[in-house]
Amino acid sequence: MGKSALNLKEVTDKIEIKFAHGSEREFSKILDFYKIRWEYEPRTFVLEVDSDGNPFLSFTPDFYLNDLDIYIELTTLNQKLVTKKNYKIKKLRELYPEINVKLFYKKDYHSLLFKYINK
Repeated sequence: MGKSALNLKEVTDKIEIKFAHGSEREFSKILDFYKIRWEYEPRTFVLEVDSDGNPFLSFTPDFYLNDLDIYIELTTLNQKLVTKKNYKIKKLRELYPEINVKLFYKKDYHSLLFKYINK
């Protein structure tokens, strides 16, 4: 398969993604603009289990940036969700210290969006 066919497939795959929030779609466009390879919600991390060992609390970061080996979670909504995501990221870092994860707050996201729009 030629390189152009592979790139077309990658683009087609990303078009079909059903993002949970519009900010995630916009973030994917920024990543594409800067030619940063990414995957959407590729892995779920178990953070807590119940007494039977069943997952009770888990965390699925929004993006994984392949070449940078980092997970990105966007939070552009209300404070309640920010607090919940901060807790999950803290647990993730405790249980999986080898995993790089970054929470992008609303201001971080808007800063990136502003730079992207003004390119």
